[in-house]
Amino acid sequence: MSVNKRFLTVSIAAALVSSFNVQAAGFQLNSQSATGLGRAFSGDAVIADNASVVAKNAAAMALFDRPAMSLGLTVIDTDIKVKNTSLAVTSPLGTRSFGVDDASIGGVSYVPNLYYIHPINEKIAVGASLYSNFGTLTEFPNGYGGAVPADIFGGTTEVKSLNLGLSASYRLNKQLSLGAGIDVIYGSGKFTRGRGLSELPSSVTGTSDLVDIDADGFALGFNLGSVFEIDDNNRFGLTYRFSPTLEAKGDMTYIPNYSIGKPYDLSGEKLKMPLPDMAEFSGFHKLNDKFAIHYSIQWIGWSSFDKLETTGGTVIKDYEWQDGWHYAIGGTYYLNNDWTLRAGYMHDTSAQDQMTSISVPDSDRNWISGGFTYHLDSKSNIDFGLTYLMGKDVDVKEQSALSAKPPTLGTLTATTRANAWLYGIQYSRSF
Repeated sequence: MSVNKRFLTVSIAAALVSSFNVQAAGFQLNSQSATGLGRAFSGDAVIADNASVVAKNAAAMALFDRPAMSLGLTVIDTDIKVKNTSLAVTSPLGTRSFGVDDASIGGVSYVPNLYYIHPINEKIAVGASLYSNFGTLTEFPNGYGGAVPADIFGGTTEVKSLNLGLSASYRLNKQLSLGAGIDVIYGSGKFTRGRGLSELPSSVTGTSDLVDIDADGFALGFNLGSVFEIDDNNRFGLTYRFSPTLEAKGDMTYIPNYSIGKPYDLSGEKLKMPLPDMAEFSGFHKLNDKFAIHYSIQWIGWSSFDKLETTGGTVIKDYEWQDGWHYAIGGTYYLNNDWTLRAGYMHDTSAQDQMTSISVPDSDRNWISGGFTYHLDSKSNIDFGLTYLMGKDVDVKEQSALSAKPPTLGTLTATTRANAWLYGIQYSRSF
């Protein structure tokens, strides 16, 4: 595989990978419900205060004695800064260093969700879910870097996904319930790189777009869950989710960054992207009529994301990510028959270890969350959740071939930081 073709395939991977980069470490998205958002998703696999619990633990459907539905929307407003940036360009003529202006590449994404749970009898319940695992928009300014070819590392990334889940639960006895589900995952991405190359010096001239990608694909996964109830006020949940390898295919075109004229068209190829398995343990304890505490520990198997390769078996890039963890704790205050208040805190660890990127900013993150439920009547309510997600400064160093004739290498160094506001609203009803 040529240097330029290799760069394109890695770019496709970056487009898909960056779909998760702001909401949680690695490329995981937490936005399944407004109630979960308001408590930093602490205890989310076992609280079961509305139908959205089916996204985390199918076994928790056994806690429902009547049909239930939830419909919601999460708005994600990201603030991603790329600063202290410089680019060293190395060619046969030597090495020149350029300063690059700071960039703000955040954006606003809208993530809807829909859930339904239907008890069949006292033992069996079934459910369906429709929500997004991925969803983000990062956009560097047009011509990022000006006459300096920094735009080859930046550009625009827009990724969306849809997860259709079908689940069932079975109550073994008063204490133990089990559940399982199938996940059909659809993902799509649009990706451009190198919009500023037309302004480069003659040694690395090119066209307006280095990369132009519009790709999508399907994958199939499954999940298992359990709930153990000590009594009506104390219970635990344990879940495991198998995540598949997503294969993306579509219009993928690379315009060479030197004057050859004919682009590479990779529309006939597929890129394999391994997604991480996840396991979560949650607890819920209602201490009295007014107050409950809840907590979660989640493991995310990012070490499975060790490399990217094509369906033909060509290894494109090694990543060697590390497993990640979420630690969340929160409280719920039952103010009166009309209002329920909640708050939470989460710390999640970075999946990236040695390899970093300005288009995939990642770090350890802290979540501060709050929310409330307003009960419209005995069967319906409105939920609102708010989270401020705080990242850390990360020093980034990455390289890319800027030209093959003459051979030219770009080495970019920068500092990235990703923060975000997440807003969730949700309507829930039992029947």
